Amino acid sequence: MTDALSPATGFAPLRTERFTLRALRAEDAPALHRLVNDWEVAKMLARVPFPYPRGLAEEWIASTAVQMEEGSAWHLAITGHEGDREVLVGCVGITREPNGTRAELGYWVGRRFWGHGAASEAAGRMLRWALANLPIERVVASALADNTRSNAVLRRIGFRETGTGMQDFVSRGGAMPVRLFEAGREDMDAPAATPAAAVPEAAATGKRMLLVAACALIDADGRVLLARRPEGKPLAGLWEFPGGKMHAGETPEAALIRELHEELGIDVTEACLAPFAFASHGYEAFHLLMPLYLCRRWRGTVTGREGQALAWVRPEKLASYPMPPADVPLVALLRDFL
Repeated sequence: MTDALSPATGFAPLRTERFTLRALRAEDAPALHRLVNDWEVAKMLARVPFPYPRGLAEEWIASTAVQMEEGSAWHLAITGHEGDREVLVGCVGITREPNGTRAELGYWVGRRFWGHGAASEAAGRMLRWALANLPIERVVASALADNTRSNAVLRRIGFRETGTGMQDFVSRGGAMPVRLFEAGREDMDAPAATPAAAVPEAAATGKRMLLVAACALIDADGRVLLARRPEGKPLAGLWEFPGGKMHAGETPEAALIRELHEELGIDVTEACLAPFAFASHGYEAFHLLMPLYLCRRWRGTVTGREGQALAWVRPEKLASYPMPPADVPLVALLRDFL
């Protein structure tokens, strides 16, 4: 589904099974104030005062638009529907560390919506979006040590507990004990199983063997195409050479011809694919074997047909793009060759 961009921020709303995560609007202020000006909600939030002034809701909503335009934070409304009426359920947000590779996740849900899985659904969607679309490597979060609901939500959506600490809570007037959490791409769901015929077991490790073919498309200016793994795929947000898994009985060349057409909308012939190098890398659940081909000629216009971002990159700049571990050794070989 393609969503219209918010006219105020240019941010396309995120969808879950039941909710929409969209940019906050000035007209959300009354409902936001009613939900968060509740001691049972405010006491769980580190940066929220209690009582919560009505004017502060308007000021904060205005500030979220500025932060989104700056690319420093994305604070979104969690909305659902009661009949034909849109209802504010709570808020969820990601704040990037200045000049860093980490971001912090925060969220809250109005008390009347507790116990229905809203926090897990919205926070999980926000976490996956951030790792897939922002130049970050890790997301951190914290929750009061005795807030069993929030601790359970963070674990459920993929966070690992990393320790404990003390954090100032404005509503409580001082520091409170919290549990600290962290998540990265490796904490998200593992890749889906591949048909056994295509992945014989590696005898030395006992892991299944995953066969993947990849291609370095090189344009007339000597630039190499990289594709960013979209949200919903393992290692989402990392850049890679286009390609994909080989089907049972399929050659690497046939797999690339199929994948390049499906993913990028281009037609390639086997004669235009030149074997260049290969990667052999052991992941936790499988061992990957990936031949890399070079291609300088194709028919059609390169287009991200699966919603993935694309980048034509000078060889000397390839190392500045975060890539899956299996792709990294190929970068130096390709840079030296080109």
